[in-house]
Amino acid sequence: MMPAGLTGSKRTGAGLTLGPLLFHWPVEKRRDFYARIADEAPVDCVHLGEVICSKRAPFFEREIPAIAERLKKAGKQVVLSTLALVTTEREIAEVRAACDAGYLVEVNDVSCLRVLGGRPHVVGPLMNVFNEGALSYMVRGGAVRVVPPPEVSAAGIATLARAAQGMDKGAMDQSVEIEAFAFGRQVLSIAMRCYHARSRGLTKDTCQFACEADPDGLPLATIADEPFGVVNGISVLSHGYVAAFAQMAPLAAAGVARFRLSPQDCDMVAVAKLARSVLDGAREPTSALAELRPLIGAVPVVDGYLRGVSGRETIPA
Repeated sequence: MMPAGLTGSKRTGAGLTLGPLLFHWPVEKRRDFYARIADEAPVDCVHLGEVICSKRAPFFEREIPAIAERLKKAGKQVVLSTLALVTTEREIAEVRAACDAGYLVEVNDVSCLRVLGGRPHVVGPLMNVFNEGALSYMVRGGAVRVVPPPEVSAAGIATLARAAQGMDKGAMDQSVEIEAFAFGRQVLSIAMRCYHARSRGLTKDTCQFACEADPDGLPLATIADEPFGVVNGISVLSHGYVAAFAQMAPLAAAGVARFRLSPQDCDMVAVAKLARSVLDGAREPTSALAELRPLIGAVPVVDGYLRGVSGRETIPA
């Protein structure tokens, strides 16, 4: 059942965003991935940049200008995502370089706000925007797009979307958009310690880039041997993939302007086409879910947080 107040027509004008790649893929795989996204995926916006670990950034940063140009030629907006945890002067310099690169920037750590100095930016899902007060604060600071954290329910996202539509941005001639997380593993925590390195008896400083061995995360289990989540460097992500197909049209009717797909180690072009068909009213959510399951193998699909219950609650087959 959908939360009260979330009803609307099927066809929407909402856009699709491909969020930042959270995993440490080889350069060749990343290059091929974004080339295919540029040529085939029905997404309107693509995020580039390292979010999880600054040690990974040098592997791909020299490729970003060419990839960004190819995406722009394909008619897609490019956004540079920044680190979720900024702790060193070098990382601050990387944030500053992203802010000065000429693209819209996504903020994932509050330190980035000071570097931006009020310039237009995106507030990512790792920032705590849970209510209208926090949303208003971010908008006054220059936010033009806000992605609520994964724990926010569909009803809460709709409330933020309605609030965003009525906000006065003062001298800035652009309204604020709400973007809802719609597919992929949710980031549940960020920590100083690198869990991936520790799982192999290494430290964060001597990690040997252990995370590259797990392109979709290192599975975690409870002491009862029940799947719990996945480790990805300094982050812990959900075990299941969120699939918000059932919530898309109602949320779009409530004012949500965009829906985010998070890159996973599966056919993301096919996932994007399914999401677009649901938004366009060309396919029912249940039909899209049925086609999604073979694409993601044994990974469960979940939407618990959106329904206001435990986040790991699966969508019935």
